[in-house]
Amino acid sequence: MSEKKFIDLRSDTVTKPTPAMREAMMRADVGDDVYAEDPTVNRLQERVAELLGKEAALFVPSGVMANQIAIKCHTQPGEEIIVEAGGHVFNYETAAAAFISNTQVMPIAGARGVMRLEQIIPAIRSDIYYNPRTALVCLENTHNRAGGTIYPIEEIERISSFVRSRNLRMHLDGARLWNASVATGIPLKTYASHFDTVSVCFSKGLGAPVGSALAGSREIITRARKFRKILGGGMRQAGILAAAAIHAIDHHIDRLAIDHANARLFAEEMDGIPGVVVDPSAVQTNIVVMEIDGTGRTTEECIRQAKESGVLLSEMGYTTLRAVTHMDVSSEEVKHAAGVVGKVLRQ
Repeated sequence: MSEKKFIDLRSDTVTKPTPAMREAMMRADVGDDVYAEDPTVNRLQERVAELLGKEAALFVPSGVMANQIAIKCHTQPGEEIIVEAGGHVFNYETAAAAFISNTQVMPIAGARGVMRLEQIIPAIRSDIYYNPRTALVCLENTHNRAGGTIYPIEEIERISSFVRSRNLRMHLDGARLWNASVATGIPLKTYASHFDTVSVCFSKGLGAPVGSALAGSREIITRARKFRKILGGGMRQAGILAAAAIHAIDHHIDRLAIDHANARLFAEEMDGIPGVVVDPSAVQTNIVVMEIDGTGRTTEECIRQAKESGVLLSEMGYTTLRAVTHMDVSSEEVKHAAGVVGKVLRQ
């Protein structure tokens, strides 16, 4: 019996390497990266640093590790970081900031993932003795939980200018920064110029099997390398993974526009279903978030029934569904999946 094939819209992390990417991995020149002797890893790090306009970059196994190393580099125990309330570092990294860096998080509820400067200013702690010291502001672009929304560059500029004037640090969780750049036409290094450190991910929309990178000054990345080792992220002949990331950078960035169009297509098919709240015009990249409270259904019910019909979705709350388009689903498959999900929601 053949295995049932699903249209998988749970996340863009489910993408698998293309044959060309597998070929690049097989042919990769490798060495021991803990000794900084893997030529392919070194080439990837140099490439990422150049793309982001930073002095150096470090290849790490995951986006969580990249973000948490950045927090560790920028903070001391007992300090505080400001994060949007729906941000990845606050919701999806297993309280790692508290566990690893002994810092606490000040969450601010932004509008569709965007904190405004006017919200950040009063959240920065005063110097009175009982306050923790605010050390770092973390932004996320694109914002996963808010539905792949793009942080306006004008707001980033305002926040960065003020935060740096207060001698605080800025980190960007740019796991899907590629999507923001493709959607807006704003170069990666323009976004990155407003931050002390930037993380980017290769294993989401770019389709690599493993890996992220952290970019920043040479001094910060030297410290980051030590923290990577402490966290168990020192890899040996990692060039086979770095080769996949290089291939993804070379071949898979521009095609993200297809994923964005497919996400809007899916949202348009959902729009108008009784009880479903979704705004196709607000879909900026490859993530569609749907509020289904008005249908009287729970996400658990809908996910189960959609799976029975061959479509996989993820939940973002008791009555919130998420669909993510990516390179492993075609426009035809997205349209078919929308039909299946629409039928489920109308029941």
